[in-house]
Amino acid sequence: MEISQQERDWNELAELDPYWAILTRPGLRFGVWDSGEFFATGEVEIDIVMRRAEELGHPERRERALDFGCGLGRLTRPLAERFDECVGVDISEGMVRGARELNDVPGASFVVNPADDLRIFDDASFDFVYSVIVLQHVPDRDAIESYVAEFCRLLRPGGLAIFQLPSHIPKVFRLQWRRRLYLGLRRLGLRAAFLYRRLHLLPIAMSSIPEADIVALVTSNGARVLEVETSGATGVLNAGLRSSTYYVTR
Repeated sequence: MEISQQERDWNELAELDPYWAILTRPGLRFGVWDSGEFFATGEVEIDIVMRRAEELGHPERRERALDFGCGLGRLTRPLAERFDECVGVDISEGMVRGARELNDVPGASFVVNPADDLRIFDDASFDFVYSVIVLQHVPDRDAIESYVAEFCRLLRPGGLAIFQLPSHIPKVFRLQWRRRLYLGLRRLGLRAAFLYRRLHLLPIAMSSIPEADIVALVTSNGARVLEVETSGATGVLNAGLRSSTYYVTR
């Protein structure tokens, strides 16, 4: 049920404000994001990520990459320029449709996957798996753990998976009253556009799993954690939130 709800939520966001839903920046909500500037952030991010990958000595090959939670392809496109191909996968048909329409990189392709697994892909079929600001928006812990296990399954020997997930969220933020109110009012029949634009409500979830639990999960699925980078959020609104980025190989 949570996965079905997440699919509906992100299809609505794909219609309402896809750029901001993917990359929330102050002052850029309600369609203000410039498309060129939005996609330029992906190029900068992947350049930094691949430099870090080189320092770690992985992946050993650059044939096939997976961008999990690809949205409009902000990261899929620059990954496709650094690998023979990159597949972007997303739960939202609306996001994938937009990614396909906007894409101009030959090696990039996009797939809809409204499931809590990645069985559409074969074992050991990717050299690189990347996912940031995605798992934290999956509302169900079992689904998050399933996706992480799938990242391990999909990695080729010598490959590299990089994924990010909060390791701690303060109790006050776990209430997620904006999401609860949004979903409740939607069930009463209020329009998504009204709730988002007029009441400033949104259906985006926020989840976390302790770092030790993720490391144990990766290990139990036959992979190895090379490194974990954990940092605290800045600013009053996110005080106390800790986010961890995991570097995993087989």
